[in-house]
Amino acid sequence: MPYLVAADLPAAPAGDRLRALLARPGILPMPGAQNGMAALQAKQAGFEALYLSGAAMTASMGLPDLGVITVDEVCFFIRQVARASALPVLVDGDTGYGEALNVMHMVRAFEEAGAAAVHIEDQLLPKKCGHLNDKKLADPHDMAAKVAAAVRARRHLLVLARTDAAASEGMDGAVARAQLYLAAGADAIFPEALTTAEMFREFAARVKAPLLANMTEFGRTPFFTAAEFEAMGYRMVIWPVSSLRVANKAQAEFYAALRRDGGAQNQLDRMQTRSELYAAIGYHDYEALDASIVRTVIPQGMPQNGDGGARGGVPRAAGDRSGAPSAAGAASRQGG
Repeated sequence: MPYLVAADLPAAPAGDRLRALLARPGILPMPGAQNGMAALQAKQAGFEALYLSGAAMTASMGLPDLGVITVDEVCFFIRQVARASALPVLVDGDTGYGEALNVMHMVRAFEEAGAAAVHIEDQLLPKKCGHLNDKKLADPHDMAAKVAAAVRARRHLLVLARTDAAASEGMDGAVARAQLYLAAGADAIFPEALTTAEMFREFAARVKAPLLANMTEFGRTPFFTAAEFEAMGYRMVIWPVSSLRVANKAQAEFYAALRRDGGAQNQLDRMQTRSELYAAIGYHDYEALDASIVRTVIPQGMPQNGDGGARGGVPRAAGDRSGAPSAAGAASRQGG
C-alpha cells in the first residue's frame, strides 16, 4: 500500500528506477494512466512504468489540451498515479509552463510530487496536440535553454526533449533540433508525429540517443507495435490517451443507456463488480491496516498522576478538599 505505508515505498528515487528499467535490453512500454485507478489497473496488467498525458489530464477535467492546465493541477495527478502504483511515471510537461525559471519550478514540483521523468516540447503557446496542424515552434536555442534549466533543477528526474519540427522543418530540422537539445543535457528525445516507418528509422539512425515513440490513435502516426518500434531503434513507447478513450466511450454509452432505460439494470454485465473494484484497490488490505493501527493505539488504562491534577488524571471537583477520589476518577481507574 504505497499510497499510505512508508515501508511499501520503493527505496530508490523514481528517476533512478526508470533509469534502471531503461538500462535493460528491449523497449520499455509505458501506457497512459490518467488517474490512480488506471495506474493500478496498468500495474496489475504487468506494466512497469506509466505515462501521464497532458491531453488525458485536461480531458478528464473537461478541458482541451491547449496549455490551460497548471503545474499544481498536474502535481495532483502525479501524486495519485505515483502513490497508487509506486511505478515510475513519465509526465507531460507541455512547454515547461513558461521560460527557464518556470521550467525549473515545474521540475522541482514534479519531482517532489513523485515523477520519474518529464518531457518538454518545442512549441509556443497556445500549444496543440502534436498530431494537429498549424503548430508554432519555439526558437531551437530558446528550447535548448529550457532543457538546460530543467537539467539544472532536477535531482534524479529524467529530462526528455520533444520536438514537433518534422511537420514544418522536415527531418533535417527535427534532427538538428534534437542534437541541440542533447547538447543542452536532455537524457532522451521524443520526435513527435512522424508519419512513416521510414521516418522513424531515419530519425533513429541520425540521432544517437534513447528515443521515445508516441503510438497515439487517430493521429498522423500509423499503427506499430512495441516490438516494431524496438526494431526501428526506439527505447520507449507510450500510448498516451488510449485508456481514457476506452473509458470515456464506455461511460458515454452507459449514460445513454441510463437515460433511455431509466435504470442501470441492463448494464450490469458491462460493469466492474463491487468485489472486482475492492480487489483492484486493495480495500480489505486498507481495512486490515486501519484495524492494526487502532489496536496499537488503544490505551489499556487511563494514566493518573499522583495529585489527580489536570496533567494526567481527572481533576477533583471545585471546592473538594477532602482528598477522597471523585466518582469520575474512581471509574477511570477501573478502566473506563
